[in-house]
Amino acid sequence: MNKKTLLLILLAVVLLPTAFASAQTLEEMAGRVEAVAVGIATPIVIIGWIIAGILYLTAAGAPEKLGIAKKATVAAVIGTVLIVLAIGGGTIINVVANAFGL
Repeated sequence: MNKKTLLLILLAVVLLPTAFASAQTLEEMAGRVEAVAVGIATPIVIIGWIIAGILYLTAAGAPEKLGIAKKATVAAVIGTVLIVLAIGGGTIINVVANAFGL
């Protein structure tokens, strides 16, 4: 089994029971999933920033190592943006809920 698929399955096993436990509305359930996802993603992104910084420091001007460091930095930036959007007042949840008429 692919490692990414296994990771997504494990995250679903962690997120779904916490979301469905005593959730009264769809918005409440989505809010709980959001809180757990942000709680898991934040330390991962922080570790990503640290790894990207270490990669830059140890690259010593080697073009292939700098390329790897740039990719790690882009991944950390994307992760940070996703977390900021998730925390941003639940606006994404409200847009999705309004799109489905909930």
